[in-house]
Amino acid sequence: MAYPTVVIGAGVVGLAVARALALQGQEVIVLEAETAIGTQTSSRNSEVVHAGIYYPPGSAKARLCVAGKAMLYDYCTARGIAHQRIGKLIVATEAAQQTQLATMAERAQANGVHDLQWLSAAQVHVLEPELRCHSALLSPSTGIVDSHGLMLSLQGDLENAGGVVAIASPVAEIDARAHAANAQAPLLVRTEDGTELEAGLVVNAAGHGAIGLAHRTQGLDAQHIPTAFFVKGQYFTLSGQVPFQRLIYPVPQIGGLGIHLTLDLGGQAKFGPDVQWTDRADDLVVNPADQQRFAEAIQTYWPTLNAERLQPGYAGMRPNIGGPHMVSPDFLIQDATSHGLPGLVNLFGIESPGLTSCLAIAEQVAASASLH
Repeated sequence: MAYPTVVIGAGVVGLAVARALALQGQEVIVLEAETAIGTQTSSRNSEVVHAGIYYPPGSAKARLCVAGKAMLYDYCTARGIAHQRIGKLIVATEAAQQTQLATMAERAQANGVHDLQWLSAAQVHVLEPELRCHSALLSPSTGIVDSHGLMLSLQGDLENAGGVVAIASPVAEIDARAHAANAQAPLLVRTEDGTELEAGLVVNAAGHGAIGLAHRTQGLDAQHIPTAFFVKGQYFTLSGQVPFQRLIYPVPQIGGLGIHLTLDLGGQAKFGPDVQWTDRADDLVVNPADQQRFAEAIQTYWPTLNAERLQPGYAGMRPNIGGPHMVSPDFLIQDATSHGLPGLVNLFGIESPGLTSCLAIAEQVAASASLH
């Protein structure tokens, strides 16, 4: 008997995975706890299409970001999803940061990013007269995308292939005990309203809830479940027009990429995210008192910013699995080769560049699923 596939979580990664599996001919149902798709991490980010600069060579983040970027641009072009290859400047605001930029350039080259350009302060001034820096790296393939339009398109593809998205369907637990003893027995997914679904494949794409759900997976050895860390990132928006045409990023800091300037597709600017370690995944309030701290960080590269133009925007939550002392924890795409339960895939730590990587992650999960 062929059992259906259940994907848990209708963020951009869950929808991309579900689409890929449905296009393989599988019967797919997506269970989403919230009352709409993509209301958590997928809608609380910078909507940036990353180039693949920051991640350790050979890591899943590096590989899937670079592959995912190409796939995402092609997909958005083919589907008419709003996006722009707007470009990004990564700036050294003082001479001492030049070494960090050089290291980033070498890492990017190793990752397959071959289009970075070194710019002097004078060359930067020609492109962005209001930007102050010692030097910069220009990444022309960095862009922005309408993340909600992307998710709607992925959902449409899924449904056209026969898949279903069930909103307001929080999952209580997964029972893999019978499956562990007999791979022909189905995995059982129980929702909080008591519904029980038999599944041949279950993909846990629950974002910052993925680790909690793994702990509620009976038959999964706890040694295979990483520790959950939550990293809150606040954004402040800018009233009025911004004098920049590109994204502006400082050199990275531990836990994030610094308080950077991003533009939306309408040309409006926002700054963030910052890095705040918290114990609660639902801690999404922006503290207005952080306005001055944001302004001082931004003024290192935009000295003429008037702090009063900054307004509290929104906050997002990174589902981190490394903790405050790990510079760049990798994605963890966990299947039976590690935990020994065929048909169960856990997606842990899918933080940035998860949006950029979504189609490449989906391709990897679908390829893995076809082997079992």
